[in-house]
Amino acid sequence: MLGIELNRNHELQLWRQIYQYLKELMLSGHLKAGEALPSTRELAKDLKVSRNTVCEAYDLLIAEGFIISRQGAPTRVSEGLCLEPVKPASTPKLKSKAVRSISVSFRTGRPDLKQFPRFLWQQLLHKASEELPLEDFGYTGPQGLPDLREEITAWLFRSRGLKVSAEDIFITAGATQGLHLIADILCGKGQKILMEDPCHLGMLGTFLNKGCSIIPIPVDAEGMQTDYLSKCGSTGPIYVTPSHQFPLGGILPASRRTALIRFAREKDLYIIEDDYDSEFRYSGEPIAPLYTLDPQRVIYVGTFSKAVFPALRIGYVILPYQLQEHWRNLRTYTDVQNPPFEQAALAEFLRTRKLDRHVQKMRKIYGLRRQVLLDSLAEAFSSEWIAYGDSAGLHVAIDFPGRRFDEGFKSSCLKNGVYITPVESHCLEKGRHQSKLLMGYGHLEPDVIRKGVSLLSHIIKK
Repeated sequence: MLGIELNRNHELQLWRQIYQYLKELMLSGHLKAGEALPSTRELAKDLKVSRNTVCEAYDLLIAEGFIISRQGAPTRVSEGLCLEPVKPASTPKLKSKAVRSISVSFRTGRPDLKQFPRFLWQQLLHKASEELPLEDFGYTGPQGLPDLREEITAWLFRSRGLKVSAEDIFITAGATQGLHLIADILCGKGQKILMEDPCHLGMLGTFLNKGCSIIPIPVDAEGMQTDYLSKCGSTGPIYVTPSHQFPLGGILPASRRTALIRFAREKDLYIIEDDYDSEFRYSGEPIAPLYTLDPQRVIYVGTFSKAVFPALRIGYVILPYQLQEHWRNLRTYTDVQNPPFEQAALAEFLRTRKLDRHVQKMRKIYGLRRQVLLDSLAEAFSSEWIAYGDSAGLHVAIDFPGRRFDEGFKSSCLKNGVYITPVESHCLEKGRHQSKLLMGYGHLEPDVIRKGVSLLSHIIKK
């Protein structure tokens, strides 16, 4: 009856199969408006199912308005149900690319996840799920769990000597979300933003996607060249990585920091300070943030992606008071908040100083790998290279004076099993850094680093 065929071995319940068959018949026009359906008893007998099974299908069709049922009258199809079939969207056939085997990947920004204490983290998550107050299972607001914000203030004071109120800290789903929200607050359509050149392409994409117009400010071995700021004319916010410039690795000196603050005050604009990995410093203590010079002019963006693990997606922003209400409104009407359990686990990780010990351990491991990389480069290339930004972070920029590296060189490396990125790929204005390569080492074992440098030497010299 009605061409309904039931599959009794299917995971979909029989009543839902009947519902879907009838619905498709009505939408396709095979069952027309006003047409009477078989009684539930009649259809049940024909399909060899219980009457209750058919009743469930009819009840859902009635609830959704597909059929009309009146006492003492046949159940009939509702008006206006027929839909013309739509042709499925055609997708272009993409040529399948052969997957290249990568022996060594010098990608930047990758911590060594094998060293992370997974069992401890599982314990912290379990404890958080058991002990978290019931009210925190609801909407906790756009600022983040108070316990985590308090622990971040203590962590910043211990690790960077930074004094800040927990009320000024806003938890984010990673630094990228923080920058998205900052861009929404500060950068309207067509708003100009000053960015270091070269810069992080992900952060550049964030601002471009918001419709910002980018003004590049050249970078040298010491970071942003603040002398160029006066040539910018009408300006917008400034994005900067002063503690470990990405990608060249420079530390912005005090004279340029004060020049940056003076410029921001004169033009009445904000500085966005991205402190993405400065906890890993190998000569001396971590650099004091630019934020300390003017907390009402600088927006500080921090992350736990490198210190803990990238998938955690917990970052934080220290906001000047005058921007906080706008932030709360934006976050409330986007995703409201981060999940509370990971926030609570991270708060405990900080409170017990276990994160401090993990960072200390990783600083030693990364410092050793950094030295292995530098020694391997010296062995392979003698004195034909210069390292930039090798005192902090998880990558270095290597300059090979007189050479030129472009996308063609990158492709050649891939063919030989090495992933490496020319600094020129991160440049807005091309031609200034053609002789430099970026080499991430944090995730690589020493023997892999040596192998990678050997392969790189062979490719360059060939």
